[in-house]
Amino acid sequence: MKKTIFDILVAVAPVIIISCVIAITLRITYLIKNRKKFHPIRELLSLIFMIYIICLFYIVTFQDIDGSWATSNFQPFKEMFRYSFGSRLFIKNVLGNMLMFVPYGFFVSYILKERKALIILVLTFILSFTIEYIQLRIGRVFDIDDILLNLMGGILGYWIYLFLRWIQDKVKGKKNTLQG
Repeated sequence: MKKTIFDILVAVAPVIIISCVIAITLRITYLIKNRKKFHPIRELLSLIFMIYIICLFYIVTFQDIDGSWATSNFQPFKEMFRYSFGSRLFIKNVLGNMLMFVPYGFFVSYILKERKALIILVLTFILSFTIEYIQLRIGRVFDIDDILLNLMGGILGYWIYLFLRWIQDKVKGKKNTLQG
C-alpha cells in the first residue's frame, strides 16, 4: 500500500535534514561570497523543491509493491479506467499519480519563468518516462497511464504557476497605478 505524505516525510527525514543543511550552508556561502541579494521566497521555494525531489525519488524507487499480480501496461488508458470513479483505488492510483507531479510542473515553471506549456510538457514527459523506465529496470512495473497522469499533473502545476503570476502581475499593476 502506498504511504501517506506524512509517512514519506518521516521515512526520508534523515536525508531531508542532511540535504537541507548542506544546501542551506552552500547557498548562504554562495550569496555572501558573491554579494548577492537574499530573496526569502525564492530561497524557500528552492528548498521546498529539493525536498519534493527527494520525496519523489523515494516514492518511485523505494516503496514496496506486490509484484505478484502487477504487470507492465503499454496500452494507454487501460489502467486509468479500471477503477470506479471516486473509489479508494481511483483516488490512490489515478489522482495520486496526477497530484504527485503538480509540484514538479509548478516548480519547473517558477524556476524557468516559463509561460509556454510545451516546454513544461516536454520536461514533465522526460522525467515521468525516465521514472517509469527505471521502475521497469528495478523490478517494478512500467505503466503508460502513469506517464499520462503525470503529464496532467505537470500541466496543472504549470496552470497554478500561471494563475499565481497573473495575480502577482495584477497586484504589481495596482501598486504602479497607485504610485504613478
